[in-house]
Amino acid sequence: MLTTFSDFTSIPVFWLQIALAAIWVLLILLIAGVVNGFADKPEIVRKIVHIGTGNVILIAWWLDIPASVGITASILASGITLLSYRLPILPGINSVGRQSLGTFFYSVSFGILVAWFWYLQQPQYAALGILIMTWGDGLAALIGQRFGTHKYKVFGTQKSWEGSLSMMLVSYLVSSLILVGTQGNSWQTWAISLIVAVIATALEAVSFLGIDNLTVPLGSAALAFFLSQLVLS
Repeated sequence: MLTTFSDFTSIPVFWLQIALAAIWVLLILLIAGVVNGFADKPEIVRKIVHIGTGNVILIAWWLDIPASVGITASILASGITLLSYRLPILPGINSVGRQSLGTFFYSVSFGILVAWFWYLQQPQYAALGILIMTWGDGLAALIGQRFGTHKYKVFGTQKSWEGSLSMMLVSYLVSSLILVGTQGNSWQTWAISLIVAVIATALEAVSFLGIDNLTVPLGSAALAFFLSQLVLS
């Protein structure tokens, strides 16, 4: 079989894509490790990893990394996080015996969204779902803990109105940037972004055992996709 020049050039590009994504994740883990070593603030460490690693979806989208890579990474990460709940594999990120499967659900949601929307050739919706979880939930938790003076409870879980408002504003910003950038500037796009932000905030509020790390990204992405198909098609 005749080997062409493109056969050689395609291989380095593929590995370069994987390397860039891996370097980003390793950099975030390194930063989290340094913070964990110098400060006894496990929640800050978790949010560094939560926010930092989530942005790898942008690298996967922009570089058009194959879906198989994202799905494989999701499976591996999910397996590691499950072990970390029993073994000190990820100190500072998961506490042994911690009553939350949030990190596991986070890894699973990444794989599901990549498999779904890469197949449909609509990666922007996978990015939307992950980034709403990444930035919306991450900042909501930090702001809620620091400035959340007005509390409320949903199914026994305490939240703050300050944190929920942050979740809604960030979710709206993320949705608007992605949808306007990919679908154009129209009142329908802004309306979809608002609806997605409200539902994402509600899903984050109704959370237990970290289930919002699954429901928020999947729900946000699915809602944005179906509303866009309904309104803009």
